[in-house]
Amino acid sequence: MNWYIVKIIYRIISGNGNHTAQFDEQLRLISAANQQAAFEKGNGIGTSEQSDFLNEKKERVTWEFIAVTEVNLVNSLEDGAELYYNIHETGNAALYIETAKHRSDLLANRRVMPISLLK
Repeated sequence: MNWYIVKIIYRIISGNGNHTAQFDEQLRLISAANQQAAFEKGNGIGTSEQSDFLNEKKERVTWEFIAVTEVNLVNSLEDGAELYYNIHETGNAALYIETAKHRSDLLANRRVMPISLLK
């Protein structure tokens, strides 16, 4: 068996859908014999995890499976192994770098609450 990173995309629709389109892109670790089997397994997960529920405003929220858009073989599972990459092109390098550093700062300053306090 091999390990694959599979990207599964869902559309999130709240209420009547009169809002900015929202999509959830998930990277899932999949064990499969080959790339086609990983793709099929990803599609099965995507389909089975579609859902509808009511939010706090009593509006229906729908998570609609759209597609599996990527299947990438993971060569090795070891500390520091590359699992995924994406080359991003932009017309504004300074804004991209500023945004990346801001997101990193948010992660660095995040306070983790001990599990015992959450109970």
